[in-house]
Amino acid sequence: MMALRAVVLLISFVGFTLPLMPVQWLLLKLWPAAAARFSHTYHKRLARLLGFHVKITGVAPLQGPAFIVCNHVSWIDIVVLSSAMPVSFVAKREVASWPFFGRLAKLQNTAFIDREDRRAIAPSRDGLAQRLAAGEILILFPEGTSHDGLHVLPFRSSFFAAVEDQSIPVIPVTLAYTQLCGMNLSRRMRPHVAWYGDMQLAPHLWHMLKAGPLVAELIFHPPMFANSRKDRKQLAAISEAIIRRKLAETLHGRQT
Repeated sequence: MMALRAVVLLISFVGFTLPLMPVQWLLLKLWPAAAARFSHTYHKRLARLLGFHVKITGVAPLQGPAFIVCNHVSWIDIVVLSSAMPVSFVAKREVASWPFFGRLAKLQNTAFIDREDRRAIAPSRDGLAQRLAAGEILILFPEGTSHDGLHVLPFRSSFFAAVEDQSIPVIPVTLAYTQLCGMNLSRRMRPHVAWYGDMQLAPHLWHMLKAGPLVAELIFHPPMFANSRKDRKQLAAISEAIIRRKLAETLHGRQT
């Protein structure tokens, strides 16, 4: 039955997504603001289709500019976060070359960056700043990689420098996966949701579709603003502490 569920969901995903890709491409070329809203609506429906129940605490921004920083667990994060607001993501440049999913990332107007080449950091940072100034909502995963979702890795501060404009909010968001198939998500069940290390994307997607309905919690914390006392390193450290504390609180007593 689980395999049948995965087959039905996979067919539904492809049948739902493929016809909408040309529409999103056209909107992205002609009307980027409408493309962001279209992507948001698409992911809300996709989350429902895949059985992702997203619980939101706090206020999700529906208009930009805003710089969202969030802990990173899985490819599932993209669907969960996009279902909450019209956003574009900041992703490593390798994602652009992924089969099919790289195309989806481009259609969501993803900002591709090179985290490893120090010479590329300044141009990437300036590009993000320009997009924020144009009124976009961008999501950065400051850990730089995904992990098991039980903790928070140290935040990299380089791209917090994109928010020099003191009128643009930096909004920390805690993402916690708490239930799978109606059961509290145990440590043993984490690999069904978390995607990290040397896990292959296609097998992980298949196992996730077989696993069943998933509950994700998004906690939007109060916005912060850059000022003389909050440079990029301080913004990163404060965001990391807030998200780390809330993740521990949200998952407390739910791990076995």
